[in-house]
Amino acid sequence: MKTVIGNWKMNVGTRESVALARGVLLALRGKKAIPETVVCPPFTALAEVRKIVARTHVALGAQDLFWEDSGAYTGEISARMLAEHGVSHVIVGHSERRALFETDEMAGKKAAAALVAGLTPVICVGETAVERKAESQAVVVKRQLVAALSPLKAKGKDRVLVAYEPVWAIGTGEPATPNDAVAMHAFIRGFIAESFPSLTKRAQVLYGGSVDGTNAYAFLREKEVDGVLVGGASVKMKEFGDVLSAACEVIEKQGV
Repeated sequence: MKTVIGNWKMNVGTRESVALARGVLLALRGKKAIPETVVCPPFTALAEVRKIVARTHVALGAQDLFWEDSGAYTGEISARMLAEHGVSHVIVGHSERRALFETDEMAGKKAAAALVAGLTPVICVGETAVERKAESQAVVVKRQLVAALSPLKAKGKDRVLVAYEPVWAIGTGEPATPNDAVAMHAFIRGFIAESFPSLTKRAQVLYGGSVDGTNAYAFLREKEVDGVLVGGASVKMKEFGDVLSAACEVIEKQGV
């Protein structure tokens, strides 16, 4: 199964979020094979978007969370609160959060809190342009994975999504090549199998970083790429519709 996640960031209000959610359902209508689809609106739009996607094949996701269940944490939101709003997935450790001083350890705490609440964490990892130039992407991603996966106590049907998002490709219009993605995804899978064997069958690896309607198929057709995390293109319904169509086409052709 391929997965498509739309991260709407702080780009849309409630009205626009509702319109996008309806557009996603329309884009998938009548498709013979559809990807696991998750939309992540701003917190303020969760309740209204939930009304649109409830009892459909589209899941509701959140863009962040705090690792404590409750307490004096002004401005934060807990995994339990998200679950109460029908959220099933939550993005953790996005590079835009890391740029605001979120550490690897914080990402691990958030991922663990998500699992405890029954949410599926979408753990983002990836190197900067400087780190890539120094050829240290494997070291960086390994460090991020260790911090994020070590605290996890997965059980039952718990799943973990890892999104490889090279920071130098996010919002730049210059995505990694499919070959770049395949190489890093293979590295990530191998590292998880070696260091976190209990998560091997629970983990999927997605690609994120300037994914749009023109390149989604090239990534999704690769066996190593379980799906895509889409940012800017996910708030442009034509673009996101093309990404979803690409995923449907790959699933039909490959039977995955």
